[in-house]
Order: sequence, then structure tokens, then C-alpha cells
Amino acid sequence: MTNLVSHTFRKEEKLCSLKLMGEIFLSGNSFLCYPLRVVWKKLDSVSAQYPAQIAFSVPKRQFKRAVDRNRIKRLLRESYRLQKSGLYEFLNQNNTRIALSMVYIAKEELPYAKIYPAVTKVLGKLNLLLLASCHSELDSDSPD
Repeated sequence: MTNLVSHTFRKEEKLCSLKLMGEIFLSGNSFLCYPLRVVWKKLDSVSAQYPAQIAFSVPKRQFKRAVDRNRIKRLLRESYRLQKSGLYEFLNQNNTRIALSMVYIAKEELPYAKIYPAVTKVLGKLNLLLLASCHSELDSDSPD
């Protein structure tokens, strides 16, 4: 892949592995950034073509109709697709791979004008958390 991140969302970027999803929710890190709850985990394998794999989830308990759930997921995917380049650059610079899941937790369907800044905030916070974890790994690796 070139240094320029394209504004696409390919199948290889989707988190489809049930095993990996289970690992994320059992032993991953999470944070809340209304209207999203983000669960993420650093991956050991560095050979993946894309530095991040992501899954989007909208609970059936909150939104009974599939059209509503699908619309929210479509808005989330679009917001992520347009903003993922900063995350990808950071992950490529640090030679890191992550898997993450964004769970929509709002009680009502929010417009795109509110979802887009929320995804921006999530990606910024994720960059900060990844930076902190990279620094803590470097500190633990260095001899005292």
C-alpha cells in the first residue's frame, strides 16, 4: 500500500473474525465517547496489509427495525472512511496493528452532523491511547 491512504473501506479492513472479536471484548481496552463505545486491542501480527480492522455495531434492543440499524452503521462507516488516514499514518509509523469495534450507544438515531465529530473525537482519543501504550512499552523495554 502506498503512503497515501485512499478514502475507501475495503473488505480486508472489516473485522469479521469471531475469534478476534471475542478476544477484543474479553481482554481489550475500551473507552466511552458519546454516542460510541470503543473496544480495541493491539494485535501481534504485523504482516497485515491494513493497520486497522474495525467492526461497527448497533444494538437490536435499542433499534428494533433493521433499516434503522443499517442506516446508523452506514453513517458510522462513512465517517470512519473519511477520517481513517490519520489513524493509519500513526499506526504505520509505529509499526502497530489494531482491531477495534465501535458500538453505538445512543438511545436515538443521531444525524450525520453529530456522528462525524464523534468519530473524529474517538479517533483522536484512540491515537492518544496508542501513543501512551507505545511509550509504556518503550519504557518497560529499556534497561534501568
